[in-house]
Amino acid sequence: MLAGAALQGFGLGGGLIIAIGAQNAYVLRQGLKREHVFAVATVCFVCDMSLIAVGVAGFGSLVAAFPAFTAVAAWGGAAFLGWYGLRSFRAALHPEVLTTDAAPAAGSRSAAVTTALALSLLNPHVYLDTVVLIGSVAGQFPGDARAAFGVGAVVASMVWFYGLGYGAAVLSPLFRRPAAWRLLDIAIGAVMWSIAAALAYDQLTAAPGM
Repeated sequence: MLAGAALQGFGLGGGLIIAIGAQNAYVLRQGLKREHVFAVATVCFVCDMSLIAVGVAGFGSLVAAFPAFTAVAAWGGAAFLGWYGLRSFRAALHPEVLTTDAAPAAGSRSAAVTTALALSLLNPHVYLDTVVLIGSVAGQFPGDARAAFGVGAVVASMVWFYGLGYGAAVLSPLFRRPAAWRLLDIAIGAVMWSIAAALAYDQLTAAPGM
């Protein structure tokens, strides 16, 4: 059960974080320039990890105090994941291209860190994805499984940011191709829908005494 929860956390965290945006474009740009890559990736990862922890801990407490919240959170999370998956599949029909030109340049380490902080914390969708969505889904798991789910989401964040930063030279030509983003969007949509289906199935098959 712990391994399954961790894998679901990894899948959800990875699916949410792998998206075209200013933060990822900035990490990619720094990776291509080989400029403050570790500092930038670490700032993005630590911010993500902290918000995930807040979400998992907060919703865990809420579930403990209000058991009825479990079903509400499950169906709400399934609905949101279903919509998110649909959005990914629709995006696959009109793939975008990730460029580094939109990301601001930074010379000093302090400027790079400040920019990474701003891109990580000044985006309202970051809080929706980490504190609200991941926290809500984590609330479906009891005790240790909930922690394992959170760890899985954190590991996905770590793998993505450091992998993107240090693998930028290899990945950037691929992610400039619309076909690559089409495949990625399809994969993200599949992950979102599979987790949504699992949440719905758990609620539909749950019965008193079982």
